[in-house]
Amino acid sequence: MEPRPKVTSGEELPPIPAKRYFTIGEVSELCGVKPHVLRYWEQEFNQLKPVKRRGNRRYYQHHEVLLVRRIRELLYSQGFTISGARNRLDESSVSEAVVVGKQDVLKATGGLRNEFQSIINLLRL
Repeated sequence: MEPRPKVTSGEELPPIPAKRYFTIGEVSELCGVKPHVLRYWEQEFNQLKPVKRRGNRRYYQHHEVLLVRRIRELLYSQGFTISGARNRLDESSVSEAVVVGKQDVLKATGGLRNEFQSIINLLRL
């Protein structure tokens, strides 16, 4: 068995292929993290929940591969601790939810504006 090339924090990671599911070995190679580290991170980061099928085999989706890369960046490149990285991910998910919520409100108010305008136009007739 050939040794896997080690990917350090300064090296480029390979592009993520357009697949629906990835095995733990594939994610390990795509993210430069060993499988046992991925299993440990599943326990530490509640956002990381791969689908388990057929005898508890893990299948990661594209967004989870991106999350693993983000966790790797926080821990290895930026020097965060596990708890610090967990807090940073929680903060970013809250801020993303706020942005999405604002966008939903803007869409809803735009729809209301159109409805009111059509009612005004009907009343003018």
